[in-house]
Amino acid sequence: MVWIFGLYLLNTIFMIIMAIREVRRPAVALNWITISFIFPVIGFGLYLITSNPIRMNRSKKPAIISSESDMLPDSFGSSAQQIAKALKHLTGNGVKSGQVQVLINGMNTYEKLMESIQNAQKTIDLEYYIYRDDEIGRYMTDLLIERSLEGVHIRFIRDGWGSRKLSKNQVFRMMDAGIECRTIFPLRPPWIFSTLNNRDHCKIALIDGKEAFTGGINIGEEYTGLKPNVGHWRDTHVKIVGEASADLKMVFENHWKIASPEYIKGNSGMKTIKGGPSIIPKTSRLKPFTMMTEWSTELGTVERTKTNKVPANEKMHQAYVQTVEGNPSIPTPFIRQAYFIGLTQATKTVDITTPYFVPDQDIIMGLKTAVQRGVRVRLLVPHQGDQKMVERASFTYYGELLEAGVQIYLYNKGMLHAKTMVIDGEVAEVGAANYDMRSFRLNYEVSEFIHSKDVAKDLTEQFEQDLCDSVPLRMDDLLQLSPSQRLMQQGARLLFPLL
Repeated sequence: MVWIFGLYLLNTIFMIIMAIREVRRPAVALNWITISFIFPVIGFGLYLITSNPIRMNRSKKPAIISSESDMLPDSFGSSAQQIAKALKHLTGNGVKSGQVQVLINGMNTYEKLMESIQNAQKTIDLEYYIYRDDEIGRYMTDLLIERSLEGVHIRFIRDGWGSRKLSKNQVFRMMDAGIECRTIFPLRPPWIFSTLNNRDHCKIALIDGKEAFTGGINIGEEYTGLKPNVGHWRDTHVKIVGEASADLKMVFENHWKIASPEYIKGNSGMKTIKGGPSIIPKTSRLKPFTMMTEWSTELGTVERTKTNKVPANEKMHQAYVQTVEGNPSIPTPFIRQAYFIGLTQATKTVDITTPYFVPDQDIIMGLKTAVQRGVRVRLLVPHQGDQKMVERASFTYYGELLEAGVQIYLYNKGMLHAKTMVIDGEVAEVGAANYDMRSFRLNYEVSEFIHSKDVAKDLTEQFEQDLCDSVPLRMDDLLQLSPSQRLMQQGARLLFPLL
């Protein structure tokens, strides 16, 4: 019996430690205490793994840089002006001008990205959470190798967990061709212990320091919408040209510094020729559209025109851009704060698309008070997501949002992975971050706030098109859930700190 009392005392001490550490977030503290009560000692171990902030390269709040670019032109409304002014305190920079193109779905994004990579003159910088060793990944690798052998300086960052299945052989092929490769928190000591839950969730491609691609699309077959057993994949990306891409360049440089260099241990078996390393890739400088056609043929029989419809008015739009970076080494959750600013400054409309919706109470309150101010708020989420635990937890939020007047729609066509927000038809947000604690506090994330009526219009048109493939969620739908379904949903929400 003594050991039982000792275990009880030890677990009580652990719960007190969690309560003290999370004193600023009572709801999170209560969840963890409950988990520790159900799973003594084990719960505290899970807490340390998932909530222990990283200590390396701890950053400070961005220094605010005053400039004439702090304000938008007078043609923008008051909400856009206030959002731009508030975001300056999260980015340290004023708005930057440039051109923005909305890219819908993977095939279209890959076509534009391949075209830019083929036209690169000096540098290519890539950073991806997921980089798969499949047909898409190998095509991309071959093209990068070819460009590197032609003298383009290429740097490549991957996340240690998201890209864990990328074979060493593919990495060695890139390195043999002169590509610099690094990994954010690889799955080996000491990172596997202290930073397992801190992941690099960014998707960034930079071309010659003048063009940037970012959004929700990684490198993998599933993003084409043609992968068997996955089906249609709805996603959103953006291409940014001009000085507005400079902030993404700065984000990449910061991540490059903390990433671990890859090393070739022994002979990788790659052939070299006189004058330097060389691997002859399979791409043979194929035109982007030709490559898309080949991918469609190799990956499935679904017609591309049916699987990945894109807006007819696909153009580059003049815009003003602000980049918000989520960094787990900074106590302030900048991404969440940026979302909250958008919700509280909206005066007319807010349209949100997200695949994972497990927010904290600040975001819930922002949504509800926006409706009370007369703002039309619409939330588009997957009907069936790829993470059941998150899907179940999400449903526990819908009731109070419906009661408050938020319009919720469930996307039925396939996997909804886009992460966008459009505010008052003038401000658009596109990025990699979701509405969950992982994106707010644990991951390296990036979100682009784009001040442009044209970009907002493109995203609104896509939102309306997505609604045609969705069904509205009604309060009666929630009331018809069985007791067992509600129990599983409440149980999933209890695991909110882990999601």
